Order: sequence, then C-alpha cells, then structure tokens
Amino acid sequence: MKHKWLSIIGIGEDGLLGLSPVARSLVDQAEVIVGGDRHLSMLPIDDKREKLAWKSPISTSVEEIIHRHGQSICVLASGDPMCYGIGVTLTRLVPVTEMTIIPAPSAFSLACARLGWSLTEVETLSLNGRPPSLLQSYIYDGARLLILSEGKSTPVLVAEMLTQRGFGKSHIIVLERMGGTQERIVEGTASSWSEKELASLNTIAVHCQADPQAICLPRLPGLVDSAYHHDGQLTKREVRAVTLSALAPIPGELLWDVGAGCGSISIEWMRSHSRCRAIAIEQNSSRLQYIADNAAALGTPNLQIIEGNAPTALKDLPTPDAIFIGGGITADGVLEECWKALRPGGRLVANVVTVEGEQKLFEWHEHKGGHLTRIAIQRAEPVGKFLGWRAMAPVTQWIVTKELL
Repeated sequence: MKHKWLSIIGIGEDGLLGLSPVARSLVDQAEVIVGGDRHLSMLPIDDKREKLAWKSPISTSVEEIIHRHGQSICVLASGDPMCYGIGVTLTRLVPVTEMTIIPAPSAFSLACARLGWSLTEVETLSLNGRPPSLLQSYIYDGARLLILSEGKSTPVLVAEMLTQRGFGKSHIIVLERMGGTQERIVEGTASSWSEKELASLNTIAVHCQADPQAICLPRLPGLVDSAYHHDGQLTKREVRAVTLSALAPIPGELLWDVGAGCGSISIEWMRSHSRCRAIAIEQNSSRLQYIADNAAALGTPNLQIIEGNAPTALKDLPTPDAIFIGGGITADGVLEECWKALRPGGRLVANVVTVEGEQKLFEWHEHKGGHLTRIAIQRAEPVGKFLGWRAMAPVTQWIVTKELL
C-alpha cells in the first residue's frame, strides 16, 4: 500500500470545529498546510507550520505540491473538494492511492437543505473561473439551477443573462457563507435584481420562469436556423438533426468539425452533454467570429476554434472520437488525414452537395464501406397568394465507423 502523503480536507464556514476527528487528526499531523487565505486564517494564530496560500495561476501552487511529493501535506478546501474543487485537479496528477480525501457538505447540498430542493432534480454548474455564457445552455422554463459563484458580481451577471433571454420573472436566491455565523439569504427577481452588497462567498439558486417572449432552446439537435448568426454556410435544421444522430455524441467524447462554417454541428454536439468536447476547424476569418459568437450565445464557450485549412490545420490535434466533414472534402488529403487521425471504433460523417463531392464519397465508400444516404428536404414557402414546396439542395451523407484494430 502506497504512503498517503497528501490529504485533502473539505472545510465549512464553521472552520476546524466542524471537522470530524479523522479530518482534524490529518490537519494536525501535516507538516505543510495549503489553502486560500480564508482557510489558512482558520488555523490557530500560534500555528508555526509551513503554510502555502494559493497563487495565481493555481497551477503554480499545484506544481509546488507535486514537487513536495512525500512530505506530509494537507490541503484545505471549501466544502466537497471533488465537486468543482481542487480535489478534481489533484486526482488527475496524484494517484488516489497516495491521498486521503474527506469532504464536507458541498455548497449544493447546503443550498438544497436551505431551500427544500431535491439535489437530484436541479441543474448544477460552476461559474467560478469559467465563462458566464456557460449558463446559456441550462436556462429553460421551470429549471431549478444551483450556481457556484465567482464573487459578489456574479449574481448581477446571472440576472442580466436571464432577463436578456426573456426569463426576467425568474426567482433568484443568493445564499452567503452557508454554515457559518454570518450566513445570509437574499432574494429577488432577475429583471429587478439590484443587490450588489454581497459576500464574495456565495451560491446562486435560480427558479427559471419564462416570459411569453422567452427564447427556449431544446438540448436535442436541430435548433432553429435563426438561433445562429451565419453568412449562409449553415447546415440546415433538418439536415443538422440527421447529422448529429449519425455522429451519435457520447459524454466525454471529442468531435472534429472540419469546415465548421458557423459552428452549428460542433455547438449542438457540445450542447448534448456538458462533458462533450469539440474542435471547430475553419479557414474563413469572418466565419471564425460567427463560430465564437454562436458558441457564447448557445452556452458552449469552451468550444475550441482552430483557424486554418484542412488537412494542414488538423496536424497535432488530439485524437477524435468522431469527425464531421462539412466542407472542403474534395481538397487533397482531407479525407486521408481525417481517416488516419480517427480512433479505431470512431465515427466519420461527411455531407456534400456537389457532384464532385459525391464522387469522392463513392470512392471511399467502395474501399471503407459504411452507408450512403441522400437527404432531400422541401419547405413550404409562399408562391403568390398560395403555398408551394421549395426544395433545398439535396445532401449526400456518408456514415462510416472505423474498424477496430
């Protein structure tokens, strides 16, 4: 059994007095204590042990902890270290067999206890050190949200985003310093929220309530075309839904969106689950801005955007689980580079609208197999005083799974 040199102790607003005997023993036996200024101030004044306060960027402090491998180190963390906490970061770098983790109740658990909400029926996210636009994909009528705040200004940002989306009637509850003697709860509505004198340590609860004009976007693929800013290079709603179905996103998987246009495929891939990742590759500079704007507006600000031409821009990217080729398939080496990069068992989906593109897909279908599908969509549009069917350009789609080695 490996020596457990690192302990990560969750601590609440009640400080050391709230720790279990085992947790307190680990704190007392440590040679080095690591934590934020607030955590370190909870220690006795006469504590002479070495103390390390978190630095910015926090990776600097993490590296110092790793460098001290073998010393008896105790990290103090707020609440549950494995709930958007430092414990998640450290377990990626230190084997869990070398550490002891003792959580305190998380901010989410404490908030549910105060509000009478079921933790299994709420959406949880953190805006601490993360783009506020992450919130966009969590907003829907009736949703109950619990949000870890970055500071006293976060509730104002949340209220503004809700109001802009047409959710101004939403009930906002800010819970400060839960579990301590200075605990306080502040309530209001999004459209009239003006409270700025808040503690930096706060958690935000929101009960979303849509106004009649609210923009409610589903998480299923096939968002309305008007949800995107674009210059015409947009995979249309019906084709997009079929394409995402073929790509079959699974939580934690990575998508390459080659010839991303306005980013609709990669954005809806990421909207399918918070752990889905995507890289959008696009050469057109104006479309790159469309991708960034759409990603922020639709709640996927972590979409990685690469400027450049395929296949050159594909080199040295992380191995994808799925690839979508929406443009540039006839360029030399694009399909070859994508196929080489795709992991065994991964999926490749390509859409084309030209005869030359079809010829390329037919050639690859002969060698690699898979399925070819022709997607033809017609929409009813005005013809004088009447309605008539107007056909969209038919799309030929190739779906193939790379054989396992």
